[in-house]
Amino acid sequence: MANDPISRLLEGAFSVLEKEFAGLPPAETDIDEPGIARVLEATARRLGDNYPYFHPLYAGQMLKPPHPVARAAYALAMKINPNNHALDGGRASSTMEIEAVREIAAMFGWEGFLGHLTSSGTFANLEALWMAGQLAPGKRIVGSSQAHYTHNRISGVLKLDFTPVAADDRGRMNLEALETELRKGDVGTVVATLGTTAMGAVDPLHQVLALRERYGFRIHVDAAYGGYFKLIPESLDEPARLAYAAMEQADSIVIDPHKHGLQPYGCGCILFRDPVVGRFYKHDSPYTYFTSKDLHQHPSEQKSLAGGPVHLGEISLECSRAGAAAVALWATQQLLPLQPGGEFARGLASGRRAALELDHRLRADSHFRPLAAGSPELDIVAWALAAGSAPEASERARKAFNACAARDLHLALVQLPGSWFGVSGGVEGGSGAVTCLRSVLMKPEHEAWLDRIWERLSQAAQE
Repeated sequence: MANDPISRLLEGAFSVLEKEFAGLPPAETDIDEPGIARVLEATARRLGDNYPYFHPLYAGQMLKPPHPVARAAYALAMKINPNNHALDGGRASSTMEIEAVREIAAMFGWEGFLGHLTSSGTFANLEALWMAGQLAPGKRIVGSSQAHYTHNRISGVLKLDFTPVAADDRGRMNLEALETELRKGDVGTVVATLGTTAMGAVDPLHQVLALRERYGFRIHVDAAYGGYFKLIPESLDEPARLAYAAMEQADSIVIDPHKHGLQPYGCGCILFRDPVVGRFYKHDSPYTYFTSKDLHQHPSEQKSLAGGPVHLGEISLECSRAGAAAVALWATQQLLPLQPGGEFARGLASGRRAALELDHRLRADSHFRPLAAGSPELDIVAWALAAGSAPEASERARKAFNACAARDLHLALVQLPGSWFGVSGGVEGGSGAVTCLRSVLMKPEHEAWLDRIWERLSQAAQE
């Protein structure tokens, strides 16, 4: 570790931070160094019982290692351990959160808005659906059958009706199925997913907006996975490009910086286009920390988070929130601004190229059955194994999964409709699903490692 540049840089940053509080009287605490060393060594050994999520040969789930500056900034903030519920708990980190969230909102073309960080995309979506229930009480929420399963679960928690609608053969929301539900007249919110977890499908948001003109409903965009692809429209196919171009017309957006945003878990973000919805968050806690005159103005009256310090506990359902997450995000965006053509955007484009190249190789190899309707829309690739039936294809996928793992290539398994891959017959139990392999090529290094990934996959498929 002595030669680790991040460790050296972090040591220097800690020295700067200590000088900020140099006027305080000493308050040293005895530390059991041998005991801590023993426990940390045991901890490191236990952590070795993990897949190598940080390595390019890990391409299974949506796990992207935090940027070194994010890890360092998070560690630096933990010296203070701020709580971004209130300014008294996290004065500097609250301001940093406001600035970082403002930059994310600007990526979608929003200036006047209400938004904040959350502990996860799940909780960010909970806030979005909670708001949907406040604004359209008694009305249903609908989303694609390929939307994240938590939308159904969250709706149950909130006592809201959720109806899944069919997806097309590329995993996108079927507009005819959606309109069938809209004609019933009781839909209050449509959830459009830009980047499904199974295969990175992009719902046709631009066409959903046209239906909103006719039927009148709110649109929530779940872009927890795919939101940052807004920065690279030139790398996307036309349907996805049109969907991303329409994002600023949504009523709310969720994005997860702890996915493509290079952040540690957990760091989600919820944005509302109309800041007036802040009135639903208002509470009268007897112990709220009011120490600044800025806090007496409710965020919904400010019209924007750009106006200065805000009591973030007044615009969040969560109370305690890690200020260190905001510090890490702020630092990362200082180093890697959210700009088209910048270094951050180039990393996204690299993963997108890797996914297209993998899909191209799969289509040229008779051992595999790629998505019949077309190439992947983002950087997730799903494919079946060639076989005479879905049960056989599923069994071959499981064997290939294990054979890849034996070669240190870690993929994922996912069940999808067999018809999407030209596989007939269902798996055990008679369903129409087939077990497929899936690869999430979200690391910028995946493009350079694709030959090594392909070599291992090809060998595994032939066993």
